[in-house]
Amino acid sequence: MLDEKKIKLFLVDDDALFLKSLQIDFLESADFEIKTFSTGELCLENLNENPDIIILDYHLDGINKGAMNGLEVLDKIKLENQQVPVIMLSSQDKIDVAIKCIHHKATDYVVKSETAFLRLKQIIVKVLHTQKIDKQLHWYMSKM
Repeated sequence: MLDEKKIKLFLVDDDALFLKSLQIDFLESADFEIKTFSTGELCLENLNENPDIIILDYHLDGINKGAMNGLEVLDKIKLENQQVPVIMLSSQDKIDVAIKCIHHKATDYVVKSETAFLRLKQIIVKVLHTQKIDKQLHWYMSKM
């Protein structure tokens, strides 16, 4: 990701109100390029746009009961692009759900609450910082 490029953020949630709220919060806090998706399937169809970060709901069956759940979508994202950070969101405050997400290679897990947006911002800052360091290290190692 180049510094002059906007951070491309995919938001995936079947709760339209929560999705819109997240979109507004992110647009007000930084200069993101944001794409929103109400299903995991729509997100997967657009992975060729190479998002920098994906925020993905754990449950995605509010619109279509047969829709893929967040873990299934996460697995498919990681099959296509291991490097893209995926932050899982859920209304479930259960440690076993968080552990399951991490085992499926999620970058982090955030419980939907009044502090969720703040927590997401903190994670995104950490992820972007790590990516920058990784890219600088890769560049340095390639010069040796």
